[in-house]
Amino acid sequence: VSFWLLSRLFVVSDIRVARSARGRSINLALSHRGRQALKAIGIEDQIVGKGIPMRARRIHTHSGKKYSIPYGTKSQYILSVDRANLNKELLTAAEKYPNAKVYFGHKLLHCNVESGLLTFRGPDQTSRDVTCDLIVGCDGAFSTVRKQFMRKTRFDYSHVYIPHGYMELTIPPKNGDFAMEENYLHIWPRDTFMMIALPNLDRSFTCTFFMPFEDFERLTSGDEVLDFFQTYFPDSIPLIGEEELKRDYFSLPPQAMISVKCSSYHINSRCVLMGDAAHAMVPFYGQGLNAGFEDCLVFDELMDQFHNDFSACLPEFSRLRVPDDHAISDLAMYNYIEMRAHVNSKWFHFRKYVDNFLHLLMPSTMIPLYTMVTFTRIRYHEALQRWKWQNKVSENWSCLTARVPHAPCDIPLPESDLGCHCISLIATPGHRVTPLC
Repeated sequence: VSFWLLSRLFVVSDIRVARSARGRSINLALSHRGRQALKAIGIEDQIVGKGIPMRARRIHTHSGKKYSIPYGTKSQYILSVDRANLNKELLTAAEKYPNAKVYFGHKLLHCNVESGLLTFRGPDQTSRDVTCDLIVGCDGAFSTVRKQFMRKTRFDYSHVYIPHGYMELTIPPKNGDFAMEENYLHIWPRDTFMMIALPNLDRSFTCTFFMPFEDFERLTSGDEVLDFFQTYFPDSIPLIGEEELKRDYFSLPPQAMISVKCSSYHINSRCVLMGDAAHAMVPFYGQGLNAGFEDCLVFDELMDQFHNDFSACLPEFSRLRVPDDHAISDLAMYNYIEMRAHVNSKWFHFRKYVDNFLHLLMPSTMIPLYTMVTFTRIRYHEALQRWKWQNKVSENWSCLTARVPHAPCDIPLPESDLGCHCISLIATPGHRVTPLC
């Protein structure tokens, strides 16, 4: 959001707990909404140029067979991008503005969201007060800024931890090249648990293993881990390596995943929440990054509409984004089940076939949910409502087709080829789960 405020000649202080721009090298899934935000600030090409296209899910079955589920048409794909590089590119571009000030190693101790007064502790461990006209709270799922909202009446807040945790593993390059097909998001779905892998520019894959916490706790030795993977993910062992698997499994404990909802996102004309501070979500739709970037884009569009008037812009931002962000949070929870279990169902694949057939017949009327969410800027809550209606139509077609003895089975996928002083608070890099799609 700093970019848009900087371009409007606001003086922006970007204050971060992190001591440098470098963070863990973690994959993020970048799609249309995020790319539109990057395009608006002129750095889409340099980010996309360092991403790896993923055109389909690559499913690894228990028996070792593999098959693909395309994300959309041949021209549609999502990008695996490196989080550290994305951070670096964004900061480098922001620092070119003379009205930008970036402060590392500063911890927010207290903020008054009504007066705009903030207290920080700097790298030298001394405290200082800062006053600003607008506080933009982008300080993550455990937002200090949001805690001040919770002291106010009529602020709704909830959070949920899902019963699964995650840990990261690595598939190194093989003979200097990718060990698996690189233009896919690889998935090993096993009903109650799963593993996924995203490609990296260094030709490795970052794997993320999801499983209930109690199941993680049952594996207490390297041999037990190896036996477990031999039973459920046998084709992954030669890719990861036996010793590496036993070592990496115990290098860090499994991490938790949280989903946060709140309303509204603003207080008066002084403070607004964006990104994970407003709507942290589980990573199973690959929209965490994209929803956060779209927050910034919508905010900028509203600043145009209301001529930089925060008192008009912030309430409208809450009105627009709260239902959308709640909708994508719900869809991410739904995809949590679809990715680990539904993809194993023959009915699921049949429904996908029917959905694609109906989209081929009526491309403007019947649009697959994933297409609406990932490859358009249809508002999230509208996509959810539309999906529910389309599901009723698709159910009827599925039942009808299932009863037709000679129903076609090879229908192809469609193809197409000076102002106020604003402070932005950024979350600390830390354990961050790989977004999925």
